Amino acid sequence: MEAELAALAASGATSLVGLMVSDSWGQAKERLARFLARRRGDADGAGGTPGAGDGEDALQAASDELEAVRGVPDEGAVADLENRWSQRLLQILREDPDAAGELRRLLDELAPARPHSIHPEPRPDQVPALTVAFVNRTADLSALDRCFVGGGARAAAVGIGVLHGMPGVGKTATACHWADRSRELYPDGQMYVDFASLRGQTGGDVSEAVAMCLRSLGVRDEWMPRSLAERTALFRSHSARRRLLVVLDDVSHPAQVRPLVPKGPGSAVLVTSHGKLGELVLDGARLIALDPLDGDGGMRLLADRCGEDAVAAERAAAERLVELCGGLPVALHVVAARLLTDRRLTMTGLAAELADEAGRLAGMSMRGEPQVSAVLGPSYRTLPPEAARLYRLLGWAPVRAFDTATAAVAAGIGTSRAAELLEVLETASLLEGSPDGRYRLHDLVRLHARACAEREEADGERAALTRRVAAHYLALTALADRAIRADRLRIADLSGLTADTSDPFASPGSPAPLEWLEAERTNILQVLRAASQQQLHAPVWQLAEVFTVLFLHHRHLAMWRESLELGAAAAAADLMPAAEARLRSLLSRPLLDLGEDDRARAELEAAVSCAEIADHIVLRASVQEFLGRYWDRADPARAIDAYRRSLELNRRAGEARGAAIATYFLGCAQDAHGDHVDALTTLTRAREELLGCSDARMAARATAAIGTVHDHLGHTQEALRALREAARTLRDQDATHYEAQALVRLADITERTGAPRSAARPYLVRALEIHEAGGSPEAQGLRERLDGE
Repeated sequence: MEAELAALAASGATSLVGLMVSDSWGQAKERLARFLARRRGDADGAGGTPGAGDGEDALQAASDELEAVRGVPDEGAVADLENRWSQRLLQILREDPDAAGELRRLLDELAPARPHSIHPEPRPDQVPALTVAFVNRTADLSALDRCFVGGGARAAAVGIGVLHGMPGVGKTATACHWADRSRELYPDGQMYVDFASLRGQTGGDVSEAVAMCLRSLGVRDEWMPRSLAERTALFRSHSARRRLLVVLDDVSHPAQVRPLVPKGPGSAVLVTSHGKLGELVLDGARLIALDPLDGDGGMRLLADRCGEDAVAAERAAAERLVELCGGLPVALHVVAARLLTDRRLTMTGLAAELADEAGRLAGMSMRGEPQVSAVLGPSYRTLPPEAARLYRLLGWAPVRAFDTATAAVAAGIGTSRAAELLEVLETASLLEGSPDGRYRLHDLVRLHARACAEREEADGERAALTRRVAAHYLALTALADRAIRADRLRIADLSGLTADTSDPFASPGSPAPLEWLEAERTNILQVLRAASQQQLHAPVWQLAEVFTVLFLHHRHLAMWRESLELGAAAAAADLMPAAEARLRSLLSRPLLDLGEDDRARAELEAAVSCAEIADHIVLRASVQEFLGRYWDRADPARAIDAYRRSLELNRRAGEARGAAIATYFLGCAQDAHGDHVDALTTLTRAREELLGCSDARMAARATAAIGTVHDHLGHTQEALRALREAARTLRDQDATHYEAQALVRLADITERTGAPRSAARPYLVRALEIHEAGGSPEAQGLRERLDGE
């Protein structure tokens, strides 16, 4: 109620002073005098003559005072007069409840005679100038144009726009640039308030911000209302006849914005904030997210600061610097400053320096505290304690993109609480959320969070966090592994761990386990690396073992090799010969595919020794199978011997599927040795046994091998039929590597039949797509083969 009275008093005072210089002042003065005469408080006086108690005398004194300064550039005198009459009218309104209605009616009747302006009004121009060129942001500037520029009802409305984004992303520069290019839209001026400079005033930041704006509109401190409500009312009154732009920088709460929304039609408020300030949507605000610069924008900024020639001379290094800065303008400006102030420093040298994460933030500094840390520090320091702790621990988390469950595990808290804290971090723009429910920290934010953790967290907390996250991913990967193929040789017994974990692949609508593994493969490898660094040997080899199921279907060879190398080393350190044998034998697979045959043989020889020490018959059978795969390339006769030993061991152990797989490889080796008829018999039996074990994927591989044997026997049509059937089934089973093998054989046979070369092209195109997706070295040969057509 007080705020409404203050607003009415301020409006009345402005109207009254305006009427004093109008032609209708005589009539207006009589009616105003009668209003004042009927009210208490008239003895206070409001005119320039002290002690003028009579209403008509006070009005005349005020009119004389105003007449004395007309034509004189003394805007403060007019503002003083308005302030004094505002205080007098407010006292009347407080003492007489009926006065408000009468004053409103009186003002409405007298308003038509009021002139638009009684003197030249202050025209603030406070938005800071940009000291460096502004690049890119075309889409963001267009969004601001749409927010504020328009016709009809929108042109008369007061627009509110909120630029939000992470610290250092360029919100202030974007706001200032847009304000500068939009001057003609706001003929009565542009005001600017930096809330960062007002913080720490014990809740007085908003009140002082309104006072700053009032001063820019001519209100002197001696007439400045004391309360926020009165200042807000006076600001609305003073802005009512103006078209203004108010830029509010570094706002942290919606309550900081509302008192500073001007009343003049067509005015606007442009807010910058780390948070979204979503509550302002209720006030009609439009939210515009500001993202880091893309690669092109970052290069343009670097070229503007350092020169086009300098960037062209070291373009690869310049692109690497933009990448290391993550498109964050504040980081790019520091990088440019370092290059400009140190002539001995090259872009190549600086890129090499910043490549080391441990020193990257320190490298983004001119002096003292790194600038990126200085920008992020205030946002971090204002976080609630629990959110600040989660922020720190996420800096240590060995995954770049994570869901709520992973964040909860990292912090050792419940999932619902983690969701609440993640929302706090996202609101503070320290965290980026995506529509699929996953989150990530910008690389430089992650390094800042990690630095905070190293400074504030207890010794051993990082290892404990890595252990928790590793156990989380181990359980989920083990469940995915089991869901894909339950009857596969495994050394680790993870039944206790999986029994205590909710199975995310068991319910209707849940993700397919192979798709989940594909989506999480980068995270799983990062967890393996972090756990290995922390010497968590058991989780490393166990996770490497269950992770390999992905690569049996999708051949990401480099990733497969690294995961198994970490696992084998961990098994050796954990004194687990069975696990070491299993992982080293598996490691031979990607090594052979990558052409590292000698190393594959060394790993297999070590695996044979470890398997003998472990005295595990099924493991020994498996190692012999892998050994046969090596000899397939060098000596088919020795391969046949290895597969027969594997077949015998599997039968002794009662392993029907292991025996069927050994039979399949035996048939392939017989075919390679030239025993095509025996091979056809062996492979046919292998396919039947694999189908009996419900292993459609391996049965399809046997079908493909049968097609190859038919080709060797000159049975062309039988070969084509078998390979087409195998390729279809392998694709359905998501066994893309083996699908590609079948497709290449189909292309070879098709071309040999004399068919047009275009008939084989679809097979080769699909095979190339598979090999490129998996990073296979065979992709180049397929590409050249297609280009040669």
